Amino acid sequence: MEPHHAPRHARKRGGRWLLPALVGSACAVFLLCLLPHLMPTASASGQPAASPAPVESAPDSGTPGISVNWEPSPSPAPEEQEEAPWYLRLVNLENRLPQDFTVELAQVDGGPFDARAAEALSQMLADMEAQGLSPMVCSSFRTWEDQETLHQNKIDSLLEEGYSQEAAEAEASRWVVPAGASEHQLGLAADIVASQYQILEEEQENTPEQQWLMAHCQEYGFILRYPKDKTEVTGVGYEPWHYRYVGVEAAQEIMAQGICLEEYVGQ
Repeated sequence: MEPHHAPRHARKRGGRWLLPALVGSACAVFLLCLLPHLMPTASASGQPAASPAPVESAPDSGTPGISVNWEPSPSPAPEEQEEAPWYLRLVNLENRLPQDFTVELAQVDGGPFDARAAEALSQMLADMEAQGLSPMVCSSFRTWEDQETLHQNKIDSLLEEGYSQEAAEAEASRWVVPAGASEHQLGLAADIVASQYQILEEEQENTPEQQWLMAHCQEYGFILRYPKDKTEVTGVGYEPWHYRYVGVEAAQEIMAQGICLEEYVGQ
């Protein structure tokens, strides 16, 4: 009958393999713990490393190894063109007033005028009278309806002279512009004539009153609005009686340079 314990030589053989097995297991555990620390080193040494999760590209922050979150800033809105001051507002066939335009008016000798410029007009007329002259304002502020009526009357007059409808409208607009295109509706324009010569024609320029105005109007902030040599620019015929308030500084520059308001505001 066999004994219950193993033979002696069998016990010795099992003892010889136990120690290497334990050492191998310990090494395996050690390597598993060390593996995460070895991966960056392997990548740096040229060995392939695990690919990171994809991220959206971002511009270089300027510092190696650091990325920044960046979103493009919205483009700035274009700057709005600065509006001209009230006294330099350009009104003509290309730059018309809205029908609901309003302005605060003050009464001067000759009719209503923009309240902000009324004193300048009154002073200019008073100084002319102090020089023995006799100026008269024959037209100042006009309503939309006033201008519309004047324009149509001019068209009708030309039609009676034999103009076609198209030609009459074009010619009328050279002298009495349509409603919305007239500076009189701004309240900043005044037709000034000599009391003894009240005809609105080119000969008005020869009166002492017009000679004085052409020499001194800028001192009060006024300009001769429609000069003889600027009709192609203004679109209006020569009117040696039509004066427009633009402020003293602008008036002096415009009259000194011999230009018109269209050219001045376009500089």
